[in-house]
Amino acid sequence: MTDPKFDMLDDLFAQARDQTPVVSDDLMARVLADAATAQTREPIVVASGPGPFGRLFEVLGGWPALGSLTAATVAGIWIGMSPPLAVEDMTAGLWGETVTVSLFSDNGDVFDVGGLIDG
Repeated sequence: MTDPKFDMLDDLFAQARDQTPVVSDDLMARVLADAATAQTREPIVVASGPGPFGRLFEVLGGWPALGSLTAATVAGIWIGMSPPLAVEDMTAGLWGETVTVSLFSDNGDVFDVGGLIDG
């Protein structure tokens, strides 16, 4: 299970582990000088990004996507509140009966208060 190529590589790694790196005094002085100048610099002020609604606006895709989502929402509410006859027939076929809820009374009042009282 041993390969002579890997034995030679193991010998090279062993020789590299035995050596200790020596850094010249000139290099160490330059590194420390760079570190000192980096520590004395003024902090970088990062401009704050958009708020949570701004980020959501960007994630959704901006004004074109927001306009499309608004149009789809309005269309969904409109179709849900007053569905076309074909939708009513289809749901009646699925559920078995048609239920109609009206906000207006027979005389045109928005809320029929007298209809709530028995008598």
